[in-house]
Amino acid sequence: MQPTDPQFEALLLHLKEARGFDFTGYKRSSLMRRVDRRLSQVGITGYLDYLDFLQVHPDEFTALFNTILINVTGFFRDAEAWDYLRCEVLEPMAAAKDGGPIRVWTAGCASGEEAYTLAMVLAEVLGEEAFRDQVKIYATDVDEEQLNEARHATYGEREVQAVPPELLKRYFEPAGNRFTFRKDLRRSVIFGRNDLVQDAPISRIDLLTCRNTLMYFNAETQSKVLNRLHFALAEGGVLFLGKAEMLLNHGSLFAPVDIKRRVFRRVPRLIQNPGVVFGDPVLPPQPKVTGLDELREEAFAASPVAQLGLTADGLVALTNRQLEKLFGVTSRDIGRPLKDLELSYRPVELRRYVEQSQVERRTLRVSEVEFVRGNRVMHLEVQVSPLNGADGSLLGVDVIFHDVTAARRLQEELSHANQQLEAAYEELQSTNEELETMNEELQSANDELQTMNDQLRISSARLDEANAFFETVLTSLDAGVAVVDMDLNVRMWNRRAEDLWGIRSAEVLGHHFLTLDIGLPFDGVRPVVRAALGPGAVAGEVSVDAVNRRGRPIVVRVACTPLRAVDGSAIGEGAVIVMEPGEPPAPRAAFAGPDLG
Repeated sequence: MQPTDPQFEALLLHLKEARGFDFTGYKRSSLMRRVDRRLSQVGITGYLDYLDFLQVHPDEFTALFNTILINVTGFFRDAEAWDYLRCEVLEPMAAAKDGGPIRVWTAGCASGEEAYTLAMVLAEVLGEEAFRDQVKIYATDVDEEQLNEARHATYGEREVQAVPPELLKRYFEPAGNRFTFRKDLRRSVIFGRNDLVQDAPISRIDLLTCRNTLMYFNAETQSKVLNRLHFALAEGGVLFLGKAEMLLNHGSLFAPVDIKRRVFRRVPRLIQNPGVVFGDPVLPPQPKVTGLDELREEAFAASPVAQLGLTADGLVALTNRQLEKLFGVTSRDIGRPLKDLELSYRPVELRRYVEQSQVERRTLRVSEVEFVRGNRVMHLEVQVSPLNGADGSLLGVDVIFHDVTAARRLQEELSHANQQLEAAYEELQSTNEELETMNEELQSANDELQTMNDQLRISSARLDEANAFFETVLTSLDAGVAVVDMDLNVRMWNRRAEDLWGIRSAEVLGHHFLTLDIGLPFDGVRPVVRAALGPGAVAGEVSVDAVNRRGRPIVVRVACTPLRAVDGSAIGEGAVIVMEPGEPPAPRAAFAGPDLG
């Protein structure tokens, strides 16, 4: 057994006293793993520190419970088991009910998928009208948040993937990319909070599903819960468990119907009525046989068990060879009072049982009698029976000493073997349950990752849309635009800049702007760019003579603005350079010489 951590136990006690959640019956390995996960999420290393954190932040309880209660479920989980349940359990049950009520309880229902799976299967077996008239499905859990989700009965595309298409069409109403279980059938499904460990069970249940819930409890709590589930089921009721749960040690409560699919039937408790007396059988008349006295004496003497006959007043009347062999009482002791023999008090206080048998006129059995004979320890069972005459008078007492040494040894060996087998079964069951718990934790983590991936995909799509819109805006400008970082490396180069200077975006990204091989005279541009990137982050512009990609002279207005935040302040991450071509420069007038006219 895993040693307990006092600090962890103190945390569990606080959860029970503060919020009524009793986790003390849960397996410590998986429970501590889940709590440790929450501690790492909030950045706390010790259980007592986390207890203090809970006292200061009461909203943290919800996050903790959502972490502990994994709530992994699904529609038609283990489809083969559901097929078996329908054909071998529910269809015969419906036929036997013949229109009578059918009561179903799904314990640990989480977000409701299993409850609605039962509703679909029963509606298919009975027909929708009979389902509404006959069936009540009670779905319970300890997690109120999950129960609220289950009551809405609305699921996403991923949750309903396991529902066969024809059933999805028949029993769900689509709303966008969500699916809602039909309201008219939902009235037969009743959700409520129930703690299997503490709360009273629902009674007179025909089918009880409790799938992969028991595996979170330790052996003692499992036994307690199973006794409650046994009480909940009606005579002949069926228990449907998850694939990690075997009921290896509870044969007195549930008998397997199909081990592979984890289907069990309630075993009735056998109560013996006190005071039942069985009369002696009436024997047919026996023919007379001669020589019976000698035959009886020889049969008594040769009996394989040690036997002693006493008269009504306690005198030795009969002995046999086995009695002499064990205790040294022989025919020479016939006529002696029992109280004078060592046998009267060793190996057991025999006189008390002889007197009790005579007074009560019934057979007594004395078990667990040890007798040391030489170096050998024998185990005896002593039977003391009154001997009555034909008229009912007491003739004497018959004492028989049964040697049960071999049987006792076999019983001990069998008990030891059973203990080893039970320990192996429990270890196997515990390992299986632990693996299934870890599988459900992994599935829960995968669901969380899937949700994060969906959110990331949506964010990426929005970012792509924003980038595309931004690219469209830049492309639509008549001016060439370049964005540079603080080191003047080009981060963006729009289509108009490509047309203006004849260099593609891929050729300039990451290169220093002032070293680009374009027809822009950087000596005139450099002061404006440096001013935008300097400490003052001053915007400015300048017009310079340049040469475009076709080799034609043009005038370019270059404006440089520092990158700014929403509030207009410079953020120190670079600048935007706008290069707007204008009219080509006017040709210079030719030199006119003196008019010599």
